Amino acid sequence: MLKAVLFDMDGVLVDSEEIIFLAARQMFHEHGITVSREDFKPFIGTGENRYLGGVAEKYGFAIDIERDKARTYEIYAQIAPEKLKILPGVKAFIKKCKSKKLKLAVATSADEIKMTVNLKAAGLFNGVFDVTVNGLEVINKKPHPEIYLKAAEKLNVEPFECLVVEDAVNGVEAAKSAGALCLAVTTSFAPSELTKADWIVKNLRYVPEKVLNW
Repeated sequence: MLKAVLFDMDGVLVDSEEIIFLAARQMFHEHGITVSREDFKPFIGTGENRYLGGVAEKYGFAIDIERDKARTYEIYAQIAPEKLKILPGVKAFIKKCKSKKLKLAVATSADEIKMTVNLKAAGLFNGVFDVTVNGLEVINKKPHPEIYLKAAEKLNVEPFECLVVEDAVNGVEAAKSAGALCLAVTTSFAPSELTKADWIVKNLRYVPEKVLNW
């Protein structure tokens, strides 16, 4: 029986992929490196350490992850309030979940600072979610299931009683490895890349009734 919904954040609740790319691109540019969107795609959903570190490896750049991540977040925080958009259907879907008395969590590979910036900018910060888990609270990042196992534990439910909402290949893998059912939205990847999910929709406006009724 469904008891909880665990939301990834970037690409699920908010349209932030472009913003973090722009911030990362500027950070790399400050080091004299020109990067492209495609460079980052394999690392979407894995947290900023890998998102930045993986691209740095490609270009042979000896990244100082704490320094360069802090700079990326600094740029991100400057542009997010103006550019960040909540994704279609999010507030209505959350309202429907609450009407069914489901527990709600955000489980994001992003660091706490980015999570807070995003949720505040989207109007999803105070009292919307029962618990949050960010990337600094786990050792193993997606596709490892740790973040979803921890979110379920915080909500005092079993993973198999959870629906995970994801947009990334790594996130879907994490959800299924945790033992949860998974709803994927095609914000960041094509449906053909998200086939391990139990349901695939364009966005949260188009969620079938059966997704919340099991």
